Amino acid sequence: MNNKGVINQTNRTMLFEEINPEKMDLLTLIDDVKGIDSLDDEKILEINKHLLVSSFDEFLEKFEPKVYSYYNAENQRIQYILKKPEGIPEEFINEIKIDNGNVFFKMLSTLMEARKSQGNKNVEFKFENILELISPKKVIEDIKQTRKEIAYIFNKYEELDDENPKKLEYGDKLNNKFEEASQNYNNILGMLPLAIEDIKTRLLIGSDESSFKSEKIKLGMLQVGEKGELEVIEYKQNESNELALIEEKNTTALMEAFQDDYESVTEEPNQYIKDLVVRTFVPLAKNFVEIDQEQEVENYNNYLSFYKFAQEDFVKIAKPLIEKLLGIKMFFEQYETKISMMKPTLLITNVKAEMIAKSGNKERLQAFLNTVNMKNDFDNTVWFAIYPNVDLDIKKGEKKVRARFKGTSNDEKTEKNTMEALTNLMMILGNYKVQVFFNFEGTYETSFDNLATKGLDKYIEKTSILENQKYSEYLIPVIPNFTIIPKDKSGVILDYKMKYENDGVVLSDEQEDLLKFWIEGVYVDGAYVAAGIISASQCPNYLRDRFNAVSMVYPGVRFDIEADDNPYKVKTTMSKEISGFTNAIKDKINQFNYGFVFSSDNAQVQKEKIKNIVVYKARTLLKNSEGGYEPLYKTLTTTYIERVLRFVTTDFKEDKLNLFFSTNPSSQKSLWLKDQKFINGIMQKGDDISHKIDEEMGICQLNIVFAGNMRNLQVEINK
Repeated sequence: MNNKGVINQTNRTMLFEEINPEKMDLLTLIDDVKGIDSLDDEKILEINKHLLVSSFDEFLEKFEPKVYSYYNAENQRIQYILKKPEGIPEEFINEIKIDNGNVFFKMLSTLMEARKSQGNKNVEFKFENILELISPKKVIEDIKQTRKEIAYIFNKYEELDDENPKKLEYGDKLNNKFEEASQNYNNILGMLPLAIEDIKTRLLIGSDESSFKSEKIKLGMLQVGEKGELEVIEYKQNESNELALIEEKNTTALMEAFQDDYESVTEEPNQYIKDLVVRTFVPLAKNFVEIDQEQEVENYNNYLSFYKFAQEDFVKIAKPLIEKLLGIKMFFEQYETKISMMKPTLLITNVKAEMIAKSGNKERLQAFLNTVNMKNDFDNTVWFAIYPNVDLDIKKGEKKVRARFKGTSNDEKTEKNTMEALTNLMMILGNYKVQVFFNFEGTYETSFDNLATKGLDKYIEKTSILENQKYSEYLIPVIPNFTIIPKDKSGVILDYKMKYENDGVVLSDEQEDLLKFWIEGVYVDGAYVAAGIISASQCPNYLRDRFNAVSMVYPGVRFDIEADDNPYKVKTTMSKEISGFTNAIKDKINQFNYGFVFSSDNAQVQKEKIKNIVVYKARTLLKNSEGGYEPLYKTLTTTYIERVLRFVTTDFKEDKLNLFFSTNPSSQKSLWLKDQKFINGIMQKGDDISHKIDEEMGICQLNIVFAGNMRNLQVEINK
């Protein structure tokens, strides 16, 4: 086959988002382009090295997303910021990595996994069970598991001779575990959940499970007196400042290892924290050092309040970044296949879209796309782009009402992409045939729930300015967005405060003593999932896992995700959110055939109950003669045909063009017609391609027919 191996990928996707301002970005790497038309190969390699990723783990490794924090003595709070603060000495800045180990990010990933496995709608899912994962007691559960593993490995390590290679392997494992444990030695905030649970454990050691009330304890031992009577006598601890331990094998050695580690890693060692580290990571028993209960209750309540405000402030600042990360994770997650072949890749600009859209910077993007999209080398060609989080202007035009009661706060996302920057970018992206998936900001207003009740009108109205433009067929509006945690179910309960009363300690049951905060909803932008599912379906192996008649030669450019049962076979990994759209809403969607629309409807295909969200429509903003919108596969296939044509005919040479379209059995058209039986065949039943050469004007008119509808394409003949 003529074009086998010519185009090896049709799913490189460009993401217009800033992730970590400390890392390289597209504009910086491209540099000055005055007087140059395209970039050299070395420059493309450098861009790929810094910005191209083919998995979520590789993304975390290259971009190291993080939030910065510092302490403000003025208001006794922690300040969080997404950019490294300038003018603050390095030693006062903490870096909080946002990755798979981050408590908040891990909680959201767990929640999505749980939803996926259950297939429950939002209304049925118990969000509170998962949200509890960021409370101190759940953080401690993770640490207890780590503690168990450390004790197990340490015992194995101690049993072996010093030079035994197996001992050295256990040593490596211990080094990693201690490294993990030591991450928070200098981070007081990271130690707070430990301190909170530690105090609770020690103060409520004898508490009644139902009342959480405890009295002072003096440990005793059961003995038989001289006259045979039973008595509990007070246990006298040896006069020693050291922590008493269960005399288990190696416990003392492990305790000393942690003490040494804390002292060597910590800049300013603190006895309270050192004891806390040891109590946390080494299983202790006789650790009943005299406790000042009143002081400890005060500490507990202060720690809990501080932790609550810190978490609340952190979530406010970190949530937009975390939502981007979830989007990227979902982009890669759509590619579920046994053997990967054409793996989707993401090229992240790592700079704000409006920066690229500025005059002077647009030329840099142009030079880059000239290099990767206008040559007969398709390895680095960009086929798709993601432009998420577009400003919906929800509050504009709303009637001002006097606030007699506490109402919804107008906390809007501060960093949003604008429609103006999108139209500016499309003047370039359209010329290079990059299909752009875009969506409006993730809020309740753009959720499944809202679409099911309010319909499509606001979207059609908002995107009307993007219609009837040269670039309209390269724009794909994605609706709705995905709700990970609904706003009204986003409460995180931390714990109740403690009280000291009648020489004992009790956990309050008063509502005002319950410490709780609201995350205010978490969303994933629909454009990530839409681009992810279309990128995944470009891979022949991905299609072969789902269909019988698949050619391993062609990508999935002509695959129509809307046709037949295709959406139920090529479904997203996202779990259902609602019970579906009403017939009235579906009729409207079908009447306009607008946008890239996801559906959460109930369906069953060949006895399989569909638990996932599926694609209902996959359209661009190009209008057809009936007033509806054209499927995105038509633009994609047209681009593919043009690129193959350019390659095979050596930039449109007349004799080669004639051969390309001839009835010769080895011509490209004949080969494509022969392969109509495949779901990813470039030509399907009812399709046709023909050409007409105008020698005088030096142009070749291509007529591409998709299922009876014609597309015209004009190319200049190379004489």
